[in-house]
Amino acid sequence: ESYVAYAILLALLVGLFQIALGLLRLGVLVNFLSHPVVLGFTNAAAIIIATSQLDKILGVRVEQAGQHYETVWNTLQAGLHVLHWPAFAMAVLAFVIILGLRYFMPRLPGILIAVIVTTALSWLTGYAASGGAVVGEIPRGLPSLRMPQLEWGGVLDLLTAAVTIALIGFMEAISIAKSLATHTRQRLDANQELLGQGVANLLGSLFQSYAVAGSFSRSAVNLGAGAVTGFSSVVSTLVVVVALLWLTPLMYYLPQATLAAVIMVAVVSLLRISAFRQVWRAHRQDGVVAVITFVLTLVLAPHLDMGIIIGVGLSLGLYLYRTMRPRVVALSRYGDGVLRDANSHHLESCRNIAVIRFDGSLYFANTSYFEDKVLEKVAAYPDLKFVIVVAEGINEIDSSGEKMLLDLVQHLRESGIEMLFTRMKRQSVETLRRSGFIARLGEERFFPHTGLALEYAWQRLESGHEQTCPLRILRVGSKPG
Repeated sequence: ESYVAYAILLALLVGLFQIALGLLRLGVLVNFLSHPVVLGFTNAAAIIIATSQLDKILGVRVEQAGQHYETVWNTLQAGLHVLHWPAFAMAVLAFVIILGLRYFMPRLPGILIAVIVTTALSWLTGYAASGGAVVGEIPRGLPSLRMPQLEWGGVLDLLTAAVTIALIGFMEAISIAKSLATHTRQRLDANQELLGQGVANLLGSLFQSYAVAGSFSRSAVNLGAGAVTGFSSVVSTLVVVVALLWLTPLMYYLPQATLAAVIMVAVVSLLRISAFRQVWRAHRQDGVVAVITFVLTLVLAPHLDMGIIIGVGLSLGLYLYRTMRPRVVALSRYGDGVLRDANSHHLESCRNIAVIRFDGSLYFANTSYFEDKVLEKVAAYPDLKFVIVVAEGINEIDSSGEKMLLDLVQHLRESGIEMLFTRMKRQSVETLRRSGFIARLGEERFFPHTGLALEYAWQRLESGHEQTCPLRILRVGSKPG
């Protein structure tokens, strides 16, 4: 009894925590679920749910192993030795009805027809008497309203578990919702999802329910049945209420093999194997994240949360790795008059002026990399007098980036080199202005266009340098790349 009481109390705590997150607009947590993670998880979850129905399809019973793939293997072995042919026949009939009507008569409710036909056949043929698994007796009536037992000691003991379940349940449900939203092209509101799950758990705890989250299999069945709005849940709830009050005796003979067939058809339709190839082609690292999330979710099942957690961690780690070494290019004048990558186009560089473009936000993880690239340029050109940073690719500068720039400017100034900035975005300018960096360096060293910065440098170099500088002269006969 205490176990049940704690389970109900846990549902209440999960609901309260999720509602609090939703009211505080913390649905941004969903941003940590990248497309590769969702792709890997949903495909793996579809396979796991489909294969978890094999025992009902084959009509066998096996002990649950520690890992899902072990249970699947044991189920297949048992099916080869003691296949229950009536159950298998019921499943095949359900498959034929559902898939056949979907192909030939898509407007008819294939799932409902399959349930009615196989239930009637089960009753007429004595399917349950022959050992076929049926739904069996379902208690009639609705659960009563009862307040969970609030014990502060129990609340403190369950608080950590409640936070974990609330977050993982939300992450799993939102990954399912994102996958379905891709199919339906609907907008997903993560904060509303949090509130919805929180209210479901809060009200559920008042009717003796344990903690719940979004169901992949039920969502797939709902989508496959043609649902397009949340009102479908209202309709299904009313049907469940009617069934619990008056129709439970009719569902006694419903074969479990039929329910398994319904779930398998629904979740298999959500498999998108070709999307892996598309992600891999778009970005190799994202492809790796999708594949690893997919494999780990399969291997670690039934602990599906671990697949999501590892996938999210891997995505963040690879993102940090990419942004630690952003693209830094030295620019020179191309034949069409545009400043382009000097190395890629084999352009001559100026010995006195270095023009560098940094493609990425300047933050704590890559400040040293940027500084090293600038100092490499300084070491390669002993006569360097000006370093012009084209900052159009810098979306953000944090305090570490500002401190590095301040130290770098001072170091270059001591070496007789002046640092200029061009095309810097407003948010970066405001950051440097608030920190006092612009006041120290001087407003005159910030330019809206690179050409103005070059004019500034040429005026301070020896007479005639502008006429011979590779950054000024256009190559006759050059073709744009």
